[in-house]
Amino acid sequence: MPRYQTRQLPQAAAEGGVAAVDRALLLLKAFRQGDGVLTLTELAARTGLVKSTALRLLASLVHAGFLQKRGQGYALSSEISRLQAVYAASFSLGEVVMPILRRLSVETQESAALHVRQGEQRLCLYRVDSPQPLRDHGRVGDLFPLDRGSGGRVLMAFSGAEGEIYDRIRRDKSIMVSADRVPDLAGASSPVFDAAGQLVGALTLIMPMTRRHPSHQVAVREAALELTLRLGGSPHLFG
Repeated sequence: MPRYQTRQLPQAAAEGGVAAVDRALLLLKAFRQGDGVLTLTELAARTGLVKSTALRLLASLVHAGFLQKRGQGYALSSEISRLQAVYAASFSLGEVVMPILRRLSVETQESAALHVRQGEQRLCLYRVDSPQPLRDHGRVGDLFPLDRGSGGRVLMAFSGAEGEIYDRIRRDKSIMVSADRVPDLAGASSPVFDAAGQLVGALTLIMPMTRRHPSHQVAVREAALELTLRLGGSPHLFG
């Protein structure tokens, strides 16, 4: 039995594309968070490519600077870092975050926000207000406690905080709390990660306790996973 689950190998190139390029990209996409060096056997197993085909494609990727030969295996190389730097320089976080916040708010009819850590506090970086008249009145730029509220709890959990609640957040990748920061308010939050697996912030839904529902926790976790994927993060970060 192979150690890794195999991918379904594309039967043909993308329309107007080249099959060999599609297969070479499969090899690059086979690298996951935490991987260092992968052997030919591991890469073939992850992509579904036969070893002889994978070997030829790997030679081209090494020649182009996307991979480097290291011992008995292969590792990502400097060209990946260069492209990441180019991407980061042209990237606006808000262009990715805001559509997801808007959709999350429309689907749940609650306020949606992205909080980031700022020292020993958390900052509301982006926000979409609930369309309902009864809602909280936080604003972009507001600072909140780091140790209270669902967003703060998530930021603390992935900054190494200890305790049962933080262990549960790291396990479930989400949390819902009530009256943790403000009486009569509830919140549901999930972590958002970037391509390097680093925490970007906490995606949060805020609602009156009277409208709290388990579906809010599910919705915010799904949205956080989508945002993580759009930022280049791995689905494996969500288990």
